[in-house]
Amino acid sequence: MWLAVTACAPAASTSVKSVTTNAATAPQFAAEVALRVDYADFARYRAANATLPPPAPGEQRVVFLGNSITDGWAQYFAVMFPGKPYIGRGISGQTTPQMLVRFHADVVALEPAAVVILGGTNDIAGNTGLSTNEMIQDNLQAMTEIAHANGIRVVLSSILPVYDYPWRRGLTPAPRIVAVNGWMKTYAARVGATYLDYHSAMSDDRQGLRAEFGADGVHPNEAGYRVMAGLAARAIDEALRRP
Repeated sequence: MWLAVTACAPAASTSVKSVTTNAATAPQFAAEVALRVDYADFARYRAANATLPPPAPGEQRVVFLGNSITDGWAQYFAVMFPGKPYIGRGISGQTTPQMLVRFHADVVALEPAAVVILGGTNDIAGNTGLSTNEMIQDNLQAMTEIAHANGIRVVLSSILPVYDYPWRRGLTPAPRIVAVNGWMKTYAARVGATYLDYHSAMSDDRQGLRAEFGADGVHPNEAGYRVMAGLAARAIDEALRRP
């Protein structure tokens, strides 16, 4: 059974204005406190990471790092990637700076052979504040460099197509997504990473997500995830063949 995926809306505002904790604002206040106490949400996978054994001899573990798109997908890895030692480390709403902060705990420490990085859409949506394309690119580059320094092969996933964000209308994200993806493809070729192009297979004539692949224009449904699984499997195989 396929479950609805939680929207990538930000977990909390980063505004420093005072918050009155009445009945209407209490949940928002609690979320803001949680974000400031654990910005990268290390708590989400701390217990799972602590109990995960090292890879078995010869095992080619792969970690998928991302936001709600990865978070919602991971529970179906056993169906989409049968028999594969693939681990999901997606957190709904996250941006690339948050992913970068937790990269060692949720990727490097798990000793994978490869990491599949999917992030950037929430940066464009402004979930943790203003992000330029260059800021997104810097974070993706930093994660790639950390992975390579630790002998981990990198799959850089294109940002999925979006015409408009349901939780933040009117940002016109499609051209920015295309631009960041173009940079990502060039960067991956230059540094020996593998570029995984979801965008071309899933975009419509407005550079948005095709309707058959997701109802809200951002998050894939089962059909969308199946397209992604085929593309990801080929990209991972390519990455694992790299020296």
